[in-house]
Amino acid sequence: MTTTAPAVHRPAIPALTTTYRAHLGAGIDGLTARTEPTPEPGPREVLVRVRAVSLGFRELMILRGAYPLPVKDDLIPVSDGAGEVVAVGDDVGRVAVGDRVTAAIFPRWLDGPFTRDVADQLGGSLDGMLTEYALLPAGALLPVPAGLSFEQAACLPCAGVTAWNALTGGRGLRAGETVVTVGSGGVSLLAARLAEAAGASVIAVAGSAAKAARLRELGAVETIDRSAEPAWGERVRALTGGRGADHVVAVAGIGEQELSAVAIEGEIAFVGTLSDVGDAPAIDARRLFASGAVVRTLAVGSRAQFAAMNRLIEARAIEPVVEAVFAFVDAIAAYRHYETEQPFGKVVIALG
Repeated sequence: MTTTAPAVHRPAIPALTTTYRAHLGAGIDGLTARTEPTPEPGPREVLVRVRAVSLGFRELMILRGAYPLPVKDDLIPVSDGAGEVVAVGDDVGRVAVGDRVTAAIFPRWLDGPFTRDVADQLGGSLDGMLTEYALLPAGALLPVPAGLSFEQAACLPCAGVTAWNALTGGRGLRAGETVVTVGSGGVSLLAARLAEAAGASVIAVAGSAAKAARLRELGAVETIDRSAEPAWGERVRALTGGRGADHVVAVAGIGEQELSAVAIEGEIAFVGTLSDVGDAPAIDARRLFASGAVVRTLAVGSRAQFAAMNRLIEARAIEPVVEAVFAFVDAIAAYRHYETEQPFGKVVIALG
């Protein structure tokens, strides 16, 4: 008797696809939508029908011409997305048609330390995800964590992996330690959720009383409204019996309050600033030395770190916070919303 394997449903792939293009330094007004031929996967490539992408400050830096890594001209922007595999090229064994996937921003950074030879990146030196059909290296893809929608999964490649690297990529995070997160953007919210799930105590610093209340609902042990307590570093020390925090996740630069909040031999994960690079404030070297802390800069994270984070997300049913969802045709409006509204959580563009 012979048996026949069940047929794999292969969705129809249109000949043409809508794609947004951007130019370094051209701003949001430089974003344009085009109709282009749908790409076909070659060896070790995969074609993904994009279902959702999410925006971050990185995307604004690229449009403003302030991003520190190389950016190609006539770029398909946005590093973060999730979708469904619709076609695979030769020599692809890790994924199959129908798989729900996300993609690591640095496709060749599989594990270990970050080096310049693996610095090519989606939505930067490589085309990104703001398109109906994205052609991606097969090695960059990871399965969407069980229980997450495409919109939620699209929040993970940059904000999620950056948060995970900030917590675990240096001295490591131990249960019972104290983590300070600053703000209510994607990195800060996911850092708080991941730290709490790993058994740490989270002190979340918010920009308003209303945002502080929402952070408490998400599991922060303590919250600080920095609009009412601008010297919030002193408050962190009071909450930790004078010791300070073991980890500070610095998403808006490193200033007096971050240095006041961190414990001796603690770690400040320097994720970035919310200013363009040339406008970032200088760090007081004497104050930095006196803090006795380690400052670690980081660039998102490796594929292995992405996979490790996804395991915790599945085990603890962690869901990224999505603040607003825009339609694909309203992508420019989504960028403007992100730029002006200081959202609580991620801004997502859904493609249906």
